[in-house]
Amino acid sequence: MDATVEFSFPTRVVFGPGSVGGLGDLCADLGITRPLVITDPGLVAVGIPDRITAPLAAASLPHCVFHDIQGNPVERNVLDATQAFVDHGADGVIGLGGGSALDVAKAVRLRATHDLPLEEYDEYVEGWKKTHADVPPMIAIATTAGTGSEVGRAAVITLESTGRKTVLFGPHLMPNVAVLDAELTVGLPPTLTAWTGMDALTHSLEAYLSPNFHPFCDAVALHGLRLCFEFLPGAYENGSDTAARGMMLLASAMGATAFQKGLGATHSLAHPLSTLHGIHHGLANAVMLPTVLDYNEEAASRRLADVAHAIGAEGTAAESIATLSARVNIPGSLSELGITEADLPALAEEAILDGCHLTNPRKVTVDDMLDMYRATL
Repeated sequence: MDATVEFSFPTRVVFGPGSVGGLGDLCADLGITRPLVITDPGLVAVGIPDRITAPLAAASLPHCVFHDIQGNPVERNVLDATQAFVDHGADGVIGLGGGSALDVAKAVRLRATHDLPLEEYDEYVEGWKKTHADVPPMIAIATTAGTGSEVGRAAVITLESTGRKTVLFGPHLMPNVAVLDAELTVGLPPTLTAWTGMDALTHSLEAYLSPNFHPFCDAVALHGLRLCFEFLPGAYENGSDTAARGMMLLASAMGATAFQKGLGATHSLAHPLSTLHGIHHGLANAVMLPTVLDYNEEAASRRLADVAHAIGAEGTAAESIATLSARVNIPGSLSELGITEADLPALAEEAILDGCHLTNPRKVTVDDMLDMYRATL
């Protein structure tokens, strides 16, 4: 390497069953006295926020819960949550959920102290240069093992001006503390366990295949992949297996830590499937991943061999991933998700505008995007 590069792994992580019980102390550490809890309707329906608000009440911390968030969050969710932050007189944010709630929570931190339109903070126009450190403190509590948003510096929000998922990025958006409590993930439906788990796997895999130089991330990505292969089947088959679920929470956090190195074409292809057709992001990644691996084989054969070795594969990495996907009942085609040939051109046009493919190991054109969608149909 001739150029100077920088490496950073600063997130404080609190890991272990029952760790949310210390939430009052964590708020005190950060100077949070009036937290806004940001979560989603699904978690409210099953009472998960009660397990967060109880230690807040015990610590005599006035709090408010906001949960009007879509599965693929949009700008309106951020604006409404920011208004709730202001109305409560909040001085800190607690994000509780999967990527949607955690990303909205991070975007609220940005919106609370930054005045530019959200599109100005797009990673791919160097929006991070416009962010500054005076954002309210945040605790991120993960309830799924997939996005790893609890350790990330980005929030993925669909903006009104473009209708596209946009990566709002800045080092100051990283939560101050990430809480990984496997007890909060017990009972997550098998389908969501599979989809989010394959999302975590895709993060580590695409990060490792990215041509960017970051040996720390490479090491983290390979171990994250090992954890996914070892523990996702158990978490899928037994929703009460807290050991497997804890390891998948770690795998998720490791995948998100690793992908500061970059992602790839799988994510660019998956994002429009979510924004245009409402398909869960992890599911979209899982369905597109085999086709992208085929496309990348000629450019990433050595790294794919590293992956195969790391996960103890008897065959190729692609074969092992296909076997794992089948074991957790991932659909094998886009047609099974309701996508038709007529949908593909618009999907390809959106996918090429998504910046994740810029760190794919093999260059991608809009025609390549169309061909990969068609191969997955």
